[in-house]
Amino acid sequence: MTSTQANHPLLRVDNLRIEIPGRRGTLVAVDDISFHIDEGEVLGVVGESGAGKSLTGSAVIGLLEPPCRIAGGEIHFDGRRIDNLPYEQLRRIRGRHVGMVFQDPLTSLNPLYTVGRQLTETILTHNDLSEKGARKRALELLREVGIPAAERRIDQYPHEFSGGMRQRVVIALALCANPRLVIADEPTTALDVSIQAQIITLLKRLCRDHGAAVMLVTHDMGVIAETADRVAVMYAGRIVEVGPVAEVVLRAKHPYTVGLMGSIPLVGHDVERLTQIDGAMPRLDAIPPGCAFNPRCPRAFEPCLRERPELLTVGPVEAACWLHGGTSGGGGGHD
Repeated sequence: MTSTQANHPLLRVDNLRIEIPGRRGTLVAVDDISFHIDEGEVLGVVGESGAGKSLTGSAVIGLLEPPCRIAGGEIHFDGRRIDNLPYEQLRRIRGRHVGMVFQDPLTSLNPLYTVGRQLTETILTHNDLSEKGARKRALELLREVGIPAAERRIDQYPHEFSGGMRQRVVIALALCANPRLVIADEPTTALDVSIQAQIITLLKRLCRDHGAAVMLVTHDMGVIAETADRVAVMYAGRIVEVGPVAEVVLRAKHPYTVGLMGSIPLVGHDVERLTQIDGAMPRLDAIPPGCAFNPRCPRAFEPCLRERPELLTVGPVEAACWLHGGTSGGGGGHD
């Protein structure tokens, strides 16, 4: 792959649509979303369970599990379309240029092999090194991710590591080939709060040191606020707001984002009750017409019930909300 040119982002997703065919018809899990990630940037993708965040991350690297399928749109990495590549070509890009950190480290690690063997095999696959050189590099990575006594622990098996330490090993695996993009799918969900903060800080520092961009998928807006440069908020398979993280956190423009932000406890702010978003995200087979959020939205008005808004530019952010669109039928550009 060539280095990213000034005229295109590292990753560009245009009008991505993901469908799930079934006996009762086809469900749309991700509905016509567009976004980009620049070289070295951290993009947070946030939303409730079922919003389509993880499916989007899986689609980017060609790991959608059947029956899920990409039914429309294009995915470009470093200016080259990759969603239509043969499996082997996409696998080489996935290993060499895109790293993946999954929610559960046990799904990424083979319980039958030592962590050292798994690291060295990955390193040998993507780098021109000897066995000795690969083991040396594996030790360097284990130290870099904060594994104590790396010389001893390199020959241990995954079950001999705690959850937080396993996640550190998974991050080391993701960085083996010095990827240019790391997709982190809920990397802290299964961990204690104190360990979560360590993992997020580690991931951010390592990607900065390695010059890698990050797509950080999470339901935790607090993690996004700490980590991301920009944030895309997803609801019912669509992006409802996208922009610089400080703008979205402090001056959210979409009522759903406002609700998400209001549900985060802030240090130094004494409030009796946190904001609650009434109701639940609709099932894929019961998404209402108009804006999918309208049944839960305290500010919904007539256009919201009838017509689905596109992303509309509102200062430094884009929000898919008729509150900012004047009359229905107004235009709006995708990111």
